[in-house]
Amino acid sequence: MKTLKTLTAALLFAISSTAFANDETSHYKLKMDYAVQTYVDAVWHGELTGLNEILDKDVKFTFTRNEKIFNYGKNDLLKFLKSMENVKQNCVTKTSIIEADSTQTIVKVAMKYKNFTRINYLSLANTAKGWKITNITSTFI
Repeated sequence: MKTLKTLTAALLFAISSTAFANDETSHYKLKMDYAVQTYVDAVWHGELTGLNEILDKDVKFTFTRNEKIFNYGKNDLLKFLKSMENVKQNCVTKTSIIEADSTQTIVKVAMKYKNFTRINYLSLANTAKGWKITNITSTFI
């Protein structure tokens, strides 16, 4: 009987620990830090895990080259980043919050290469499903 009680207690502990760990992971995925880090991991290290879930369905990616503006949607962005999967960029990356409140945030992601710097400005919105990137504007200096 004592063995049965010990076994039952161990099983309940294992189930509750697993449930708590999953809840903690789910809660972290709702945070702004998770969305920003997932984006940085994708563009800097080619790690695409979680990228689809942190991009809003209507996300817009914009960059300017030679005075021409290019706009892309989520599918285009995912397709491009998929082509760069597992490619690690040879740069130093730094993130900084430009403006933040409880519903909207703008984050600057600077990727400094040897001869130029690529700066991405991420607009994020706090939704019922966590922080989502709604807009990415990229510039090269």
